Amino acid sequence: MIDVAVVGFAEAPCLRHGVTTTNGVEMLVPVFQEVLAATGLSKQDIGFWCSGSSDYLAGRAFSFVSAVDAIGAFPPIVESHVEMDGAFALYEAYVKLLTGEADTALVYGFGKSSAGHLRRVLALQLDPYVLAPLWPDSVSIAALQARLGLEAGLYSEREMAAVAARSRESARTNPAAQISGGSTVDDLLDEPYVADPLRAHDCAPVGDGAAAVILAAGDTARRLSPRPAWISGFAHRVESPGLGQRDLTTSASTKAAGEAAGATDVDTAELHAPFTHQEILLARALGLGDDVRINPSGGALCANPMFAAGLSRIGHAAREVTAGRADRALGHATSGPALQQNLVCVMEAR
Repeated sequence: MIDVAVVGFAEAPCLRHGVTTTNGVEMLVPVFQEVLAATGLSKQDIGFWCSGSSDYLAGRAFSFVSAVDAIGAFPPIVESHVEMDGAFALYEAYVKLLTGEADTALVYGFGKSSAGHLRRVLALQLDPYVLAPLWPDSVSIAALQARLGLEAGLYSEREMAAVAARSRESARTNPAAQISGGSTVDDLLDEPYVADPLRAHDCAPVGDGAAAVILAAGDTARRLSPRPAWISGFAHRVESPGLGQRDLTTSASTKAAGEAAGATDVDTAELHAPFTHQEILLARALGLGDDVRINPSGGALCANPMFAAGLSRIGHAAREVTAGRADRALGHATSGPALQQNLVCVMEAR
């Protein structure tokens, strides 16, 4: 079995519409430069490239092809793409390295939420026969899920606000975060609802951004990093897109992915939770105790670039391992309405 590790991670600041770049290339070029410089690699040293983005969000077909301009036309590269968050592209690259066809891979995800009306665009991923014709927006669907959890007694609005307050405090040390700063739970609870029972702090901000992760296998990883974040488990599970066909107060796919990836005894977890109640549901599904540090980067509640936020969660979890702040960390990514698809990556120091 080939050992694969995360040896590099970089991300662009998550920016609001009006202060961001015009296209994916402009976001990706500095991110590529940073992650390559940190590992001492050049573009020619990368054996496989894989990206995650969305044509729906960009509003044009094969939009990912233009982003390849950030890599360069020469020399020729081996490249692939997924129409999902970059975390799922990372899984493809991981499998590629396991086959022995490459010993390094650079994975990136990018998204320009400002290119359209995000809450409406995300309705296109719903069941096309029952849900999509109603055009329910992503925040309203999350509000329905949050309400079910509240009425089931799984959490309270105060506990949801506590998640937001902790995330904002943690984000003070993350230069890529879009929101940071200290807000008390009581102050947050005084804010009005945007979609009952969700307030603004319960919802991830809308922003443009990008992230990149470098994977390396075996001795190459040991050469590139003094403390690689070795991947010990990687799994992805999917549930029905029909909201009435699954229990929205649990996340069966997260639990199954966590069990398949061996997500036990972790000391740090980066959870891709675009809403406060979803972090609570994810932590419960993964069996994370109070001793586990959750989202030390601030998480998606403070920086949620579409199609890059999940990859960033894995990157930040890996960074905790490589920096010596964690011995065993978990990175999580989600996609689809109300935690429909979930991916879990477990990394450790050796």
